[in-house]
Amino acid sequence: MKRWRKTASLALTAIMIVVLAACGGNNDNRSEQTTVKFSEVIRSIFYAPHYIAMSQGFFEEEGIALDLNTAQGSDKGAAALLAGTADISLVGPETAIYIHNQKGDKTLKIFYQLTMKDGSFLLSREPADDFQWSDLAGKTVIGWRPGSSPQMVLNSTLLKEGVKDVNVVTNIASPAIAGAFTSGQGDYIQLFEPVASTLILEGKAYYAASMGEAYGDYPETSYVATSDYIKNHPDVIQRFSNAVAKGAAWLQTASDDDIAKALAPFFEGTSNELIIRSVNRYKEQGTWTTDPVMTKDQFDSLQAVLIENGVLKAEDKVSDLNDVADMKFAEKIDVE
Repeated sequence: MKRWRKTASLALTAIMIVVLAACGGNNDNRSEQTTVKFSEVIRSIFYAPHYIAMSQGFFEEEGIALDLNTAQGSDKGAAALLAGTADISLVGPETAIYIHNQKGDKTLKIFYQLTMKDGSFLLSREPADDFQWSDLAGKTVIGWRPGSSPQMVLNSTLLKEGVKDVNVVTNIASPAIAGAFTSGQGDYIQLFEPVASTLILEGKAYYAASMGEAYGDYPETSYVATSDYIKNHPDVIQRFSNAVAKGAAWLQTASDDDIAKALAPFFEGTSNELIIRSVNRYKEQGTWTTDPVMTKDQFDSLQAVLIENGVLKAEDKVSDLNDVADMKFAEKIDVE
């Protein structure tokens, strides 16, 4: 009788373990992988913390499987969110302002600020060892689409420096601008890493200036999702934020060799030397913020640039950051 009771007890325990596992008895969201449809604006080492979070398994640790797509533009990344083909996009935060002011059925909210500088570099066709902004007068610069962050930062820098008569070409698709320059178009070009360093090492362009250093602090790139997605999946947003923060922290302390190894799968054909050179350029100008919470001052500086560039009317300025941002996830990041 005692033997039967012991056997029955073991069987009941086994059944309970199976039932608890099926029901998520440990109540740990990280025990299940959640697929997140993710859209990045372009592929660039400018977004290194994100790729680090992928390669080092930080998203996996947080129970997230990323379905990655490259939008080739913040406008396209925002459109993907509205259409439901993306859950989270890495785009310019201005997209949330544009959508808010359209007063449509869906709105976007910023929940994590990734970069605090523009990530583009100005290169010249001829050596520019003593570059001055006045050198651009009467010259042609191959730039980015109208209303994009790099285009607006360049324009605001030209206004600040008082440079006139610059022909900025803005109608070439971003994947094609480097090829347009190397084929002979333009006197200068505005490029992100690692493409900028690639052209320099190939002797096809010369370093002139860092747009990030020239303009100064600017909240250029943020993680954004629809208000509905954030409301319905707060746990996913928090775990996603945790993973990116882990990537950003790892990047600050890892060796050059480890960084190159971690980023190489995302930049096929790019040498480790180029990857490290690109990362160091961004580190030196303070590209990656140590605090992913967008502040009111940062938000005001963003809107000032939008107004200066004519893409936002002063009367349409968003007065309350909370209308287009939800920073509670960045404030509660857990990287343990």
